[in-house]
Amino acid sequence: MKSRYFGMAVVALSTFVFVNCGNESGPVDPNVTGDLLSSSSEEVLFPPLSSGSELPFDVSSSSGDAFYSSSEEFPLSSGEIPLSSEGVVVSSSSEVPVSSSSEIIPVSSSSEIIPVSSSSEIIPVSSSSEVVVPTGIYLANDKDENENYMQVEYKINTGFDGGGILAYPKNLSTTQKHGIVVWGPGGGTAPSAYEGIIRRLASHGFVVIALKESPGNASQAKAAIDWLENKNNTATDPFYQKLDMSKVGCSGHSMGGLESEQALIQDSRVITAIMNNSGDLGHTAMSKVSPQKTIAIVYGEGGMERPNAVADYNNAGVKAPACLIKMTGGQGTECAADYQGGPQECGWGHGSGSWGGMAATVAWMRWHLGGEDFRKADFVGSNGAYINGPIIGEQGYWKGTCKNF
Repeated sequence: MKSRYFGMAVVALSTFVFVNCGNESGPVDPNVTGDLLSSSSEEVLFPPLSSGSELPFDVSSSSGDAFYSSSEEFPLSSGEIPLSSEGVVVSSSSEVPVSSSSEIIPVSSSSEIIPVSSSSEIIPVSSSSEVVVPTGIYLANDKDENENYMQVEYKINTGFDGGGILAYPKNLSTTQKHGIVVWGPGGGTAPSAYEGIIRRLASHGFVVIALKESPGNASQAKAAIDWLENKNNTATDPFYQKLDMSKVGCSGHSMGGLESEQALIQDSRVITAIMNNSGDLGHTAMSKVSPQKTIAIVYGEGGMERPNAVADYNNAGVKAPACLIKMTGGQGTECAADYQGGPQECGWGHGSGSWGGMAATVAWMRWHLGGEDFRKADFVGSNGAYINGPIIGEQGYWKGTCKNF
């Protein structure tokens, strides 16, 4: 009986081909060679046969060898590449012929395979994405110049003379450089009196250095820029290579405005200035500004600076793109043009630009340092925000005019 059963087992083995079922690895005939089987341990499963298809193997051989029939193809449904647990094991080097309704394009393991129909092209997608490097200086994504945005580091008793203020975003950018704004205080006024506008500018992405004092001849502004440039070039400094020394703007109040105007004239690193309640006493400084640079003056309807601001802007020799922006409608009545009775203040006075009008300075710097060209419409034309618009959060209106743009 034992030999009878053994004989039946031999007969069974000679007439059937071993196949893989499920996820279990089946026996492989060592006599089979060529592309069908290889020494690779990786397995690739044939797609299942559609209903009514014949096995693509010749099983009539008494030796039990299995081979792929080149005359047969596996029909697949359009656009799909199904894999079934009932497929036949072949080596990873074998080709799997498929019907014309689909294509199989081998890709590396680091790519994604996107199944598509035969009418589409299969493109392997790399697992590594292309890095897009931002351009321009770093600015807050939020754009309202009337608001503060980023958290700010605010350091006092610093700068080249130990008496200034340094303010900048708490989180400095790792992909973009920061523009610089030099702020000049008014004569006899400490820089701490301008904390509001210093923080506002820094919260929009700028590195702001406020001067200890403003003599009005650019000496302090240039020294402050030199100090920041040294920090930008020192490998151990937190500002190392984080400042764009070609994107420097100057601003300030009263004598600080004159300091800004002279820095614009004398220092090639300064490309723009906006003066607050200021104007050259000789009415000629703005005519010395390069036509490749920009300048603006914000003044109050009743400020003592008004005649100098208007005359400096109206000088016939001014070739630079320039704006003159008046704050009107403040508390009280606008003073007479000739200041009858003396230089009394009324309405928006000498202290207007740096406090109630600080939004104009922020918008100007975002335009000329940050490259936000859409802001041109706010200053240039006939109906922009700083040409004929309300002073947001305050009483009154902007009345502006520009030239050479």
